[in-house]
Amino acid sequence: MPRISVTTSTPVGDNTWRYNVEVIESDGSGSKTNHEVTMNKDYYLAQTGGRIIPEDFVRKSFEFLLEREDKNSILQRFDITQINDYFPEFEKEIKK
Repeated sequence: MPRISVTTSTPVGDNTWRYNVEVIESDGSGSKTNHEVTMNKDYYLAQTGGRIIPEDFVRKSFEFLLEREDKNSILQRFDITQINDYFPEFEKEIKK
């Protein structure tokens, strides 16, 4: 599994956060991708109940994506809710 680094960026607004996510291959090749992800606070709370910090939720969301597609197939800029558009099982799986 590639290494996933999540850093908080400038918020979009009071209730929308922005994160920079870097995915680096663990095979020693140094191959990496960068992604900008936004997430609404209410969506985060609905999915996690606040049991984990937002950065961990973003990381787990990328783990979910990487189990289903190559890092190069992940959109470079998206809102976290869009994952469910491509993978309808996302919200059910992420709550486990």
